[in-house]
Amino acid sequence: MNESIRAHNVDFFYGKSQALHDVSLGFPPRKVTALIGPSGCGKSTFLRCLNRMNDLIPGARVQGRIELDGQDINARDTDVVSLRRKVGMVFQKPNPFPKSIFENVAYGLRINGMKNLSEIADRVEASLHRAAMFEEVKDRLHSSALGLSGGQQQRLCIARALAVEPEVLLMDEPASALDPIATQKIEEGIHELKSQLTIIIVTHNMQQAARVSDRTAFFYMGKLIEHDVTDTMFTRPKLKQTEDYITGRFG
Repeated sequence: MNESIRAHNVDFFYGKSQALHDVSLGFPPRKVTALIGPSGCGKSTFLRCLNRMNDLIPGARVQGRIELDGQDINARDTDVVSLRRKVGMVFQKPNPFPKSIFENVAYGLRINGMKNLSEIADRVEASLHRAAMFEEVKDRLHSSALGLSGGQQQRLCIARALAVEPEVLLMDEPASALDPIATQKIEEGIHELKSQLTIIIVTHNMQQAARVSDRTAFFYMGKLIEHDVTDTMFTRPKLKQTEDYITGRFG
């Protein structure tokens, strides 16, 4: 299987506590993979391993190999800024900067050295279109992003992540703080985006995983229990443990 990013035998520790055990999982390009499992099972920890966000936690360490385009992202000579440009991230709670809508999306472009104002404006507009919100904000691009609704703020954060044109987009429960209508817009956006990049989404919502993903991986107590095409996982899982979780018998 052609893969844009792959984990090989990944163990992860917070100090002496082991949070992931021997996880190996690949992600096909231009597909959505959902990571499911009960709270505290390691799915968000694993997601953050994929762009080294866990580096920011004192005492955290990872073993094993994670490859992006065949390169080990944990190698000493890896440029972490460049890695996070290729592997963008959207968090559970919207975190817009206290800047205008325009400057939120332009932020990563400026940091990466883009200076041409018309080029920046074009990229901002394109990113807002890709996040399915340009029509809503086109007349107030220079208003504060903090005036947007929660759902709009989350789509703005998606636009901000997309502006630097990542290969992979990580989404950590991106709709868990949103109402059903805002959630639907996020899910529709995911459907639109997957033709352009690889998406990996952590969700605790089984229906959401079934709706948005092509493949699903089930985590439990830091271990990858089972992964397969989503339809197979939800209708014919190989393991009883997976079936019990998906049908709501535990978790």
